[in-house]
Amino acid sequence: MPLISEEPQIPESAQGPRVTPATGRTAPTPRPVPGPRSAATPRPGRPGPGPARPAPPAQRAQPAPAAPARPLPTENRSAPQVQLIPAPAAGALDAAEEAVDLLLESGRAPGDILVLTTGEQHPWAVHELSFGDAAYWAQQDAGDDVFFADASAVDRAKPRPVVVVAANGDAGDTVARALPVARDRAAALLIVCGDPQTVNSVLGAGV
Repeated sequence: MPLISEEPQIPESAQGPRVTPATGRTAPTPRPVPGPRSAATPRPGRPGPGPARPAPPAQRAQPAPAAPARPLPTENRSAPQVQLIPAPAAGALDAAEEAVDLLLESGRAPGDILVLTTGEQHPWAVHELSFGDAAYWAQQDAGDDVFFADASAVDRAKPRPVVVVAANGDAGDTVARALPVARDRAAALLIVCGDPQTVNSVLGAGV
């Protein structure tokens, strides 16, 4: 008789133990495979991308051009403001020094101030003249400090914003000659320390 081939039957005992999930336990959920990170997502523990760099100077918005500055009004050199500080001849120099101190405290630069004396010269001028006439007047040209001069040499004095006159001499004719020239030398302010009657007679009663 011909033999009929039959598929071998594997007994259940030979298939190995059947695994059954334990009661009350769920099968673990498979973890997703991480994909590529985008540039906007930083890695843990690493900072994200920093702030955008500022545009180069050529790409930045240019500020609007400033309006042209208006020219400052020119000072009237022929009509400075005049202030009178009443003082006797003996105290005129002290009054002038106090006026200089107030000018400096108010912000005036030392080189803006010229002090003229109609009588005895200021001790600073006496000291500086001891080094020679050229060295003395060179300090006026430097223009970096208060300059003291005798009113008789007012023609050599250069204009400055402020001129202070100490009428510390008794000779009225010296004051009469010095004050008009001192007013011409003052670009903004003329301060006269002396007898009001004498000063008004020279510069006018409106002082």
